[in-house]
Amino acid sequence: MMPYFHCWVFRFKGVKQISTATDRRRRISLDLRFNQSVLKHKMGPKSNPANRRRSPLSIIIVFGLCCFFYLLGTWQKSGFGKGDSIAMDITKKTECVNDFSTLDFDSHHSIPIPDSSKPKSKMFKLCDVKYTDYTPCHEQKRAMTFPRENMVYRERHCPPQEKKMKCLIPAPKGYSTPFPWPKGRDYVHYANVPFKHLTVEKANQHWVEFQGDVFKFPGGGTMFPQGADAYIDELASVIPIADGSVRTALDTGCGVASWGAYLMKRNVLAMSFAPRDNHEAQVQFALERGVPAIIGVLGSIKLPFPSRAFDMAQCSRCLIPWGENDGMYLMEVDRVLRPGGFWILSGPPINWKTYYQTWKRSKEDLKSEQTRIEKLAESLCWEKKYEKGDIAIWRKKVNAESCQMNSANFFKSSDVDSVWYKKMETCVTPYPKVNTANEVAGGELKKFPARLQAVPPRVSKGLIPDVSVESYQQDNKIWKTYVATYKRANRLIGTSRYRNIMDMNAGLGGFAAALDSNKLWVMNVVPTISPNTLGVVYERGLIGIYHDWCEGFSTYPRTYDLIHGNGLFSLYENKCDLEDILLEMDRILRPEGTVILRDEVDVLTKVMKITAGMRWDVKLLDHEHGPFVPKKIFVASKQYWVGNDTSSE
Repeated sequence: MMPYFHCWVFRFKGVKQISTATDRRRRISLDLRFNQSVLKHKMGPKSNPANRRRSPLSIIIVFGLCCFFYLLGTWQKSGFGKGDSIAMDITKKTECVNDFSTLDFDSHHSIPIPDSSKPKSKMFKLCDVKYTDYTPCHEQKRAMTFPRENMVYRERHCPPQEKKMKCLIPAPKGYSTPFPWPKGRDYVHYANVPFKHLTVEKANQHWVEFQGDVFKFPGGGTMFPQGADAYIDELASVIPIADGSVRTALDTGCGVASWGAYLMKRNVLAMSFAPRDNHEAQVQFALERGVPAIIGVLGSIKLPFPSRAFDMAQCSRCLIPWGENDGMYLMEVDRVLRPGGFWILSGPPINWKTYYQTWKRSKEDLKSEQTRIEKLAESLCWEKKYEKGDIAIWRKKVNAESCQMNSANFFKSSDVDSVWYKKMETCVTPYPKVNTANEVAGGELKKFPARLQAVPPRVSKGLIPDVSVESYQQDNKIWKTYVATYKRANRLIGTSRYRNIMDMNAGLGGFAAALDSNKLWVMNVVPTISPNTLGVVYERGLIGIYHDWCEGFSTYPRTYDLIHGNGLFSLYENKCDLEDILLEMDRILRPEGTVILRDEVDVLTKVMKITAGMRWDVKLLDHEHGPFVPKKIFVASKQYWVGNDTSSE
């Protein structure tokens, strides 16, 4: 009976699937026959073999049902049932193929599609075309309300929050991408800087010439009529420019910055500045040529550079009254000049015996002015090295051990680099202390380019809080990795397409050092609210400036090809309106220029919401270490558009 029992149990499990009335009747009939067969078997005599014989029909039925349900179960697991057909479809869709050409390895972060019930991103209006060259902290109308004494009116005077413009600055009609370097040094599109005043005023000095639809810069200047190259050759006969000893330079009152432009091929980076001038646009020409420059002036406020920053500084007929105000301006140059650095003066009062009539000044006046400069230089421990024709050169001593200085005139503050909006004073910045008479105060620097990767003295001496030699070297490695990522995301980085580059939060200058190329230069900005590392940047042979990004930058619109910021918006998130910073970035970025930001994803989400109304094309990339790292990379491209008469403020 056990075989029958097991078979029937299986049968009853299978019969549960039968639902029709006919099938139920057949089931009852089979049950009755089975019961009758069992009853006959029990009641019949045990000795009668005939009674124990099974019914052939029941055997056939049982065998048939067993076979049926076995086949049913096999069919369901064979791969041809409904459930397995779905699995087969999924398998086919995930099956590997040999063609990888369509695979996309970019991350796919994007701005979520806004809900129509929620407010949309703010769309920024276009400014009127009269603001094409708007410089918020150097506007002529506002400047004229300040005193003219000591050039105060030419210094930074930024508008209050309620008067900040909340619109996009237009490019002039016909604006074109600047010529690539080195052609860009000598030619500028007229449509980009449509001002002809200098071509008339400086025609005999060969600053700039107008030719068809371009300006040509022949390399002339007021004090180097034979050209900038010849002028620099004369300087190089005294100053070791060729061997890499001189890398950073300062040009005060730069004109169109031809001195800085021609120093670049000698591997010298010059920071140039000149005041905002509505007619001449000198700094605008300099930046359009691809030369580092800012709007600035030696007035009543300290220069936005650290102490011991520049290897060389010059004034080429810059018209700065060096002998006035008790020598305050020369003391400020001394502050930013490195021990062992050089100062060049060409123009009044040098060679006054030849030019006093041309300058319309008396011999006595000019002689007295030069005498005052000579005495001031001596009091600063500067040694005169050269004077011939129109040029005089002094060298600052390497330390204070070899000269006598009046300590009563020393700057008293312990932080000589706290200069943002600080008044200039008639006092001398002391040399760092040395142990021997031959030691260079502040530390000796390697010659460039070895200087770029060497450990800066400010780091090795432990003068930068929380920065050790090991962390500095690690920072260099990290930035090489980051810049490699940027180049994969944008293959134009490192080419002549991006000439003027800005790092808005430069840190130790790792981004600029990793980018190092003679095709570009980087303005390394150290925010005034971040750790003061700008001295390290200069010791590496790079240039930069202090700045507070809650205010406008001292430059003209459309002066940078690429802007980079690491952690900038996290730094300023609770300090000022992020919208203002982004609008300022848009102002100084060229049409079709690029922005790269590296920051926390939550902060970048806020940034992306704002830029959705700024005519930027934006994408978000994963961190180098994968999608689970909370920092992301924001990449944006500014669309090309120009102003028109219907633009609204």
